[in-house]
Amino acid sequence: MRSIKLGLIGFGTVGSAVYTVLSRNREDIKCRLGHDFQLSLICIRNPKRAARFVDSSVRVCSDPLEVINSDVDIIIEVIGGIESAKSIIEKSLKNKKHVVTANKELIALHGRQLFKLAENNEVMLLYEAAVAGGVPIIKSIREGLSANQITLVAGIINGTTNYILTEMQKSRSNFKDVLAIAIKKGYAEQDPTYDVEGIDAAHKLAIIASLSFGVEINYQTVYSEGISNIELKDIDYAEKFGYRIKLLGIAKLTQSGIELRVHPTLVPHKNLMANVDGAMNAIMVYGDAVGPTIFYGQGAGGEATASAVIADIIDICRLRSANSENYVPYTAYRINKHSISVLPIDDTRASYYLRLAVKDQVGVMAKITKLLATLSISIEAMFQGEPIGYGSSVEVVIISHETIERDINDAISKIQHLDFVEGAIKLLRIQDLGLK
Repeated sequence: MRSIKLGLIGFGTVGSAVYTVLSRNREDIKCRLGHDFQLSLICIRNPKRAARFVDSSVRVCSDPLEVINSDVDIIIEVIGGIESAKSIIEKSLKNKKHVVTANKELIALHGRQLFKLAENNEVMLLYEAAVAGGVPIIKSIREGLSANQITLVAGIINGTTNYILTEMQKSRSNFKDVLAIAIKKGYAEQDPTYDVEGIDAAHKLAIIASLSFGVEINYQTVYSEGISNIELKDIDYAEKFGYRIKLLGIAKLTQSGIELRVHPTLVPHKNLMANVDGAMNAIMVYGDAVGPTIFYGQGAGGEATASAVIADIIDICRLRSANSENYVPYTAYRINKHSISVLPIDDTRASYYLRLAVKDQVGVMAKITKLLATLSISIEAMFQGEPIGYGSSVEVVIISHETIERDINDAISKIQHLDFVEGAIKLLRIQDLGLK
């Protein structure tokens, strides 16, 4: 069998790591495949930069079309972004090239269209690196857990936010200060909006939901909320009640529909997920046959992402001679379960953390608890701080039992209008994942 030829478009952090790992582990990969492969062409905006690092046997160019129209068998797209990457992938698929991408946003927004194009041209489009970097969550759900009805996927799927929350807790620093450090250390982008506002995690969760429940990838159905409003006092109060705050992505199958939500979450400190620190990712998948399984590892970084990219390359090399009808379905299901609807956030259920400032008056707590009781919201725990000085306000923190979000929002609206409440009420959700 002739050597498999690879073309690499993009030579930044991920692209250069793909080259490094392919070169370093060449012999081992050859043994896994049973035949040889060759990275024959690299496309980079400045070819002179790549030429300093790559072997002289690898041709370097600056035009993606040169790779697309070459004799390579597999094209690796790692330039990021949307429009250029989408155009490259579309042209590659139409030209009968298999494609590997790490582009989560592109798959979340245009995956359905691109998968159809790949099927029509009887080639593969694989994307393991699009979710959780080096953690093989896509292959695990799509293949390893395919005998299960999956009812819950929840976890930390953005390393930047987990690093920030960890450092806020450990260093006793506020969000803005830790974010500045994260940017300086390279854990966060210069414009960190996609990470800290939950958008990156929402893209990944849309992909995970499609794999887990057989629904179409639809980023617009994911409720997302970031961590930029988390204050150090919230972390402290959470600790006081036995929780740690994590940005979780949660995809949950219920009798009413699917919950798809990304938001800061109080997780019991004895839970495994609460103890995932730094920029690491961790994802829990619950299947009806296997029970809970957890996947942990680096969710970003050059070589971690390259690991997933190369795993996809190996899969394509193994399957490329098979009939396209025997390819593993891109979203795990050949027939989508279109009847399953995604629930609006108001229809989801959770326990809740409420923090509010109130005037230091007699009867305040009684009025709040009475109002909650009239809405059938029961309280699990409550804390009232001490006033700083005469006439000052005090902070009250309430932990509720599980209830529907619509009811807790109704309660917040009514409490907010009480004359002794000062400022906005902070709401955070609580999730017990059962992993101890």
